[in-house]
Amino acid sequence: MQGPAAPAFTIRGAISGSLNPFKPHASSKDKTPMKYTEEHEWLLPEDDLITVGITAHAAEQLGEVVYVELPEPGTEVSKDDEIVVIESVKAASDILAPLDGEIVEVNESLADDPGKVNDDPEGAAWFFKIKPSDLSPMDDYMDEAGYKDFIS
Repeated sequence: MQGPAAPAFTIRGAISGSLNPFKPHASSKDKTPMKYTEEHEWLLPEDDLITVGITAHAAEQLGEVVYVELPEPGTEVSKDDEIVVIESVKAASDILAPLDGEIVEVNESLADDPGKVNDDPEGAAWFFKIKPSDLSPMDDYMDEAGYKDFIS
């Protein structure tokens, strides 16, 4: 007899446990450090854009990613709008906009190869780039040390 079905998974606030291993990140080319949300997203500032993806911890909790639905470039979003859908063998979840702004680029390669999210979640598997209407909310997000403490 099989155990109970896995519960629906939402990246926002649903991940617990420890990251194994925590892969430290390089800063952006202008040495601005990466930021992290409590919803397990990473935010990498570069010039006037923010590149957004999920952390290795989130990818590990999701399991094998089998489908990614991305927003259209040019889409105006508000903080906490659901803008990316991720489906894995364990669950489905949404990525919410971390800032108000315009989606200016998406990582189209994830539609063809969603497994990249598991292979390189904090690098090549970024989801979208957003041009925020206001950068000041970035100050509210965690640095790497804060995120490590948050997930431990």
